[in-house]
Amino acid sequence: MKWEADLLKWTREPESHTVAGNRVEIVTQPRTDLWQRTYYHFRNDNAPLLQTEVREPYFSFIVKTEFESKRRYDQCGVVMYLDSENWLKASVEYENEKIQRLGSVVTNLGYSDWASTDVDASIKSMWFRLSRRESDFCIENSLDGLEYHQMRVCHMFRAAESVPVGIYACSAEDSSFRAVFTEMEITECRWPAHIGQAPDAEA
Repeated sequence: MKWEADLLKWTREPESHTVAGNRVEIVTQPRTDLWQRTYYHFRNDNAPLLQTEVREPYFSFIVKTEFESKRRYDQCGVVMYLDSENWLKASVEYENEKIQRLGSVVTNLGYSDWASTDVDASIKSMWFRLSRRESDFCIENSLDGLEYHQMRVCHMFRAAESVPVGIYACSAEDSSFRAVFTEMEITECRWPAHIGQAPDAEA
């Protein structure tokens, strides 16, 4: 499957950005974010998203991110945004001069969760791979684009036959930074079928 740059569509196009072939640059705007309700009790749904529709029930979307983040909650990464209450994302999110949060957020039916692990603040590039097997999804990350590590396996209740996948960048506080996305491609599913315990019989 080919990454069709001309089929990309913005959801909330940012003021400053460039799209040139397989390279996208976004300069974030202050107080932009994606989050729904859980724990913080606020709802933010104003981050810019650039996505393409994929109809295949089994695929992987790969992207390399490079970022100059510098303030808490500056983030950029991979996203599958169905609507304001159903989406998933993965990113490196700046925390302070020592650490960042390598994490993923899954939002189902209007409630977000956040799973993360700390990584060094000196990291300024990360690869992500988002894979689909029907309504189940896997997010992985890599420092070199070769060796990937699982971050999250999840189910999306509102995933339809066609789903939008792509990239996002935002700055939840009064900040702005430059995020660059390259090496984008859609491939056959790199997330293999489960081999082991047999599934339960359907009632």
